[in-house]
Amino acid sequence: MAIVNRTPDSFHDRGSTFALEHALERVKRAAAEGADWIDIGGVPFAPGPEVSTAEEIDRVLPVVTAARDFAVVSVDTFRPEVAREVIAAGAGVINDTSGLRDPAMADAVAGTDAQLVITHSLAPPRTEWPSPRYSDATAEVAAFLRERVGLALARGVRPDQIIIDPGHDLNKNTLHTLEITGRLDELAEIGYPLLAAVSNKDFIGETLNAEQHDRLAGTLAAVVFCVLKGARIVRVHDVAATVDAVRMTEAMLGWRPPAFTRHNI
Repeated sequence: MAIVNRTPDSFHDRGSTFALEHALERVKRAAAEGADWIDIGGVPFAPGPEVSTAEEIDRVLPVVTAARDFAVVSVDTFRPEVAREVIAAGAGVINDTSGLRDPAMADAVAGTDAQLVITHSLAPPRTEWPSPRYSDATAEVAAFLRERVGLALARGVRPDQIIIDPGHDLNKNTLHTLEITGRLDELAEIGYPLLAAVSNKDFIGETLNAEQHDRLAGTLAAVVFCVLKGARIVRVHDVAATVDAVRMTEAMLGWRPPAFTRHNI
């Protein structure tokens, strides 16, 4: 899952794809580099200025329309109104980082062919959550995801539509995120496809003492580890390098044949 943000304040790209033409270029490049899904965002999760529903739709809708010709389109939003608009425009995935904080998001997805990513977080998007505390971070994340999956099912979302995401770094410090990653197989056992959004995040930077744009090696290590622990979707900025890392992992697990075999044949 490639990340394309039409935002001026995203934590990693810092507005590099805010301009529509730059977002469309990134879509084409991500698809060419092997992205299966393209995740389009109009509002970051982190605290920041208010973005109206209308403005969010204006940001993401033209990219959705263009991207559907290249890959499965995902939209990162916590607003049911936005979800309805982008599903009608051809989006196949709604990536709700609020974890159904607004239950109407489940209503927006129910009865459609779109999939719904349910993500763990403690606070609503765009708000501060200082010094999060957990007694057992993995167990609490698992309980949250099970409860929100139950909510989605009760509102008519089919089981085959649901994807879960533990929310790496979302209202979690580095120790929490490392613990959850190490026990990711426990979350995979919930029984729904598991998404890991680890790309260039602060838990990597703090672990390696690496600045924002020096985290590719740590990101690839985290991606491979998450795949081995049960993740089946990885959300990343650096598509080409991640595709190589994942395909190599799949080959060593016996899931993918080599592209060709000439060595010592």
